[in-house]
Amino acid sequence: MTVGLAAATDQVAAVDPALARVIRRAGPIQHRKRDPDGPFGALVRAITFQQLSGRSAIAIHGRLRAMVDGPFTPEALLALSAEQLRAAGLSGAKSAALRDLAAKVVDGTVVLRAGARMPDDEIIARLVTVRGIGPWTAEMFLIFELRRLDVWPVDDLGVRQGFTHIWPRDTVPTPKQLEPEGERFRPYRTVVARYCWAAAALEPGGTSADLR
Repeated sequence: MTVGLAAATDQVAAVDPALARVIRRAGPIQHRKRDPDGPFGALVRAITFQQLSGRSAIAIHGRLRAMVDGPFTPEALLALSAEQLRAAGLSGAKSAALRDLAAKVVDGTVVLRAGARMPDDEIIARLVTVRGIGPWTAEMFLIFELRRLDVWPVDDLGVRQGFTHIWPRDTVPTPKQLEPEGERFRPYRTVVARYCWAAAALEPGGTSADLR
């Protein structure tokens, strides 16, 4: 049975009163709109935007997308020449990463169509074989594109900082320290992570960008 965000939120709120208070204060969370170009397009966007300012990344991604007339498929990307990728503004490293992603989707290493039926760990293990995709990028893909409800992105600084706002402690936990803290919220750790982001946004100096 598929559980929605509202029901999952109710269940994690019942586990811990401190989290329940943040949930009441922040309000309900919603799924983010999926990428219009589908899972492959979402990963292309993630790679393109890495280490770039928002405006530059949007411009480069827009030029890249404009080079493909029709569906943005791995085959369509592989058909673009190195010169075209450079003309879009992509560095050599990012061009190589995008080609690697497309090739691994084509050869079946990365399975996007069947991804919804694969365990989270297997999806992550396949994705991190791609140049330019690390565990954090894979986890964000699971949370926002595949809408998986039990992802616990302990490497995300915003999650770790938000955790200390909900459950105060002297120092921000390390990823290793945070990992076991999510166990009592299984199978809805994604919801807790998103309210950790929300908690960080609600604090002085927080921004709406922290509420993912």
